Amino acid sequence: MTSDQDRLTEYIETWRSAAADVLALLRSLDEEDWARPTDLPGWDVHAVAAHLAHLESELSGVAQREVEVPELAHVGAPTGTYTESGVIARKDLSGSEIADELERAVETRDRWLRANPPSDPGAVPELTPGGIGWSWETLLRNRPFDLWMHEQDIRRAVGRPGGMNTPGATHSLTVLAMSFGYAVGKRVAPPVGTTVVADVTGVHPVHLAVEVDAGGRAVPPTETPSEPDVHLRMDAETFVVLGGGRRPVDAVDVAITGDEQLGRAVLEALAVTP
Repeated sequence: MTSDQDRLTEYIETWRSAAADVLALLRSLDEEDWARPTDLPGWDVHAVAAHLAHLESELSGVAQREVEVPELAHVGAPTGTYTESGVIARKDLSGSEIADELERAVETRDRWLRANPPSDPGAVPELTPGGIGWSWETLLRNRPFDLWMHEQDIRRAVGRPGGMNTPGATHSLTVLAMSFGYAVGKRVAPPVGTTVVADVTGVHPVHLAVEVDAGGRAVPPTETPSEPDVHLRMDAETFVVLGGGRRPVDAVDVAITGDEQLGRAVLEALAVTP
């Protein structure tokens, strides 16, 4: 059985790998690539990279420059204002300068984590993004996920698919899969006994099957139903863009067998990132 310490260490190792992958991608971009729009409203590649530099810089202990965030259509909740502040603070930096900042921050934080390896997943770190009250478990699980998801945002924007066979990819698909039962049981809330199956193809195939129990929870059934109420089939990139809320259901290709209305409702409920 994996210990708490081992699990946290694995998160950190995956974060190192995901950071190296996104830095290699940023270093390979042409000047015009930095201005290409991404699936994230209001953000181009430059903004996505600036966001990553902001969070890793703050987590490495660097004081952040305060900026005024104007009213923007893509900024809603207070967390959005915080996130946008890091992008605005770096709007005049070149792409290479942003990559340099991200690399320095990762190196600084990596040294700290090696010298002070966290062991209690429930403890609250001294530094979290925007001072949010995350535990070590949540923070360390989130960082490789955030890095990899944004690597994919950049890859789609610049037309360079890849990065699907990495530790960051495996970790992120696992994180997205963890929310499947919640999406079905709580967000869609179909009748008791409803069965939903989803198969995600790719380098790391994902098979998900849930049945709604008497308490309204979507839990793994004793056996995968041969004829579920709905069966969804999609590739990994589709699962990622839906789970990340990057594109609407009508913009992706998913095979729905069975109750199509239920299937669409489940697909629309998959988005777990703000």
